[in-house]
Amino acid sequence: MSLFSFSGTPPKDLGINNGQLKDCPDTPNCVNSQAPASDKEHAIAPFTYSGSATDAINRLKQVIEGMERSTINQASDNYLYAEFSSKLMGFVDDVEFYAPAGESIIHTRSAARMGKSDMGANRKRTEAIRSQFNS
Repeated sequence: MSLFSFSGTPPKDLGINNGQLKDCPDTPNCVNSQAPASDKEHAIAPFTYSGSATDAINRLKQVIEGMERSTINQASDNYLYAEFSSKLMGFVDDVEFYAPAGESIIHTRSAARMGKSDMGANRKRTEAIRSQFNS
């Protein structure tokens, strides 16, 4: 349980729209594997996998379920949406994963719900999830 709660309002515009996850805002508290590579602040590599998208999403689900202060809100064969809350202040980050059909990649977007800076928390968490996913 957080000492404070700065959870904010859950976004209503998440999910897959024409094969794309939502763009990052102009603030530095978001990463997105579909951002242009030239956008160094927001761009991050997608995850890669072999086998089926369903198996890969299920593996991601297991990784996330094993992480502290995580809640999975939605999961399908090709999409997963989870929330992570910070320990002290209760800030919430919305994290999405999307496995396009016929590709062996999983796009990801991780964004703070409130504020401007996350001190790199979304990028660090995404890389921690990638590390566990690949092990």
